[in-house]
Amino acid sequence: MASGKDKGNFKDNLIARGEEARTVRKIVAIVLITLIIILAVSGISGYKYVKSALQPVEPGNEQGIEIEIPLGSSTSSIAEILEENNLIKDSMIFRFYIKFKNESGFQAGNYTFTKSMTFDEIIESLKSGRIIKEPVLRVTIPEGLTIEEIAAIYAEKLPITEEEFLDKVTDPNYINQLIEQYSILTEDILNPELRYALEGYLFAATYDFYQEDPSVEVVIENMLNKSQAVLWKYIDGINESGLTIHEAATMASIVEKEAVTEDQRKKIAGIFYNRLDIGMPLQTDPTVLYAIGGHKEKVLLSDLEVESPFNTYHINGLPIGPISNFSESALESSINPEETAFLYFLHDGEGNIYYSETLEEHNAYKNQYIN
Repeated sequence: MASGKDKGNFKDNLIARGEEARTVRKIVAIVLITLIIILAVSGISGYKYVKSALQPVEPGNEQGIEIEIPLGSSTSSIAEILEENNLIKDSMIFRFYIKFKNESGFQAGNYTFTKSMTFDEIIESLKSGRIIKEPVLRVTIPEGLTIEEIAAIYAEKLPITEEEFLDKVTDPNYINQLIEQYSILTEDILNPELRYALEGYLFAATYDFYQEDPSVEVVIENMLNKSQAVLWKYIDGINESGLTIHEAATMASIVEKEAVTEDQRKKIAGIFYNRLDIGMPLQTDPTVLYAIGGHKEKVLLSDLEVESPFNTYHINGLPIGPISNFSESALESSINPEETAFLYFLHDGEGNIYYSETLEEHNAYKNQYIN
């Protein structure tokens, strides 16, 4: 017969095991609930991600992007090409979509797609071997133009007015939105002394539009997309040069206005850096013309005295911002200038430029070709 003490121990053990079982059940319940929550959150997140990946990258962006699909390209390599060119968001989702739709027969060739195209439009184009969307309008913006000149071109070619264009590029809320959207746009463009925040950032290029009445936002952002692509291609060189993106764009705009050929641009960029290195003003006439807000055949002595953060006869260093848009060649020359001993250069009015190391040489050329 069990003693009272044994009965007590047995009862205590039963209570202890019961508490342990309840603890285990609680832990299991907590773990299960946690797993269910994790799976639910993961499922919702996964659903949202897949849904987003199936949508066009930028529904409003009608700027054409040229790509090449090489012969023998697999579905995987085609998907990777599309993702690398930011035409789809996820190559794996695109591959699954193709398998789900049982699509095949994609053709090699050169294509022009837009970020607004759907999966089905891209697939149809790849199967037919041609682009689905032909440009409705094509506008060429030359290099060396100010925003006001760009606005005038679009007003002539598109159903928008100069006022609409200029109102949009001076809208503070829109500019702040663009700064968040484009890494090339920094707070430097918010300087209140700038005439236009986006001056210099609307890239010189030919733009295709796939609708008859593109919005002003589409026009501006197509140009900024091009600027972002070009400037980012040279970002390592910009960083190595010690310039900010804004300074590189500013220098490129001046070089663009002062030179035509690549050789001229590299030499003149080298001269400008030589002047900056010794604390000499850049003293370049295009900045004076921008400061006075007009075009002249000849800059007068009185013009050189205009007090402006753009007038490089009045200030030392670079202006506070670009004076025009610029070509890729001018940007590359500004980042990789020619090393030279020259400090001066002179245009003779016939396309020739004469370079000098000393002021005496420069004045001699001036007497010979200008006076």
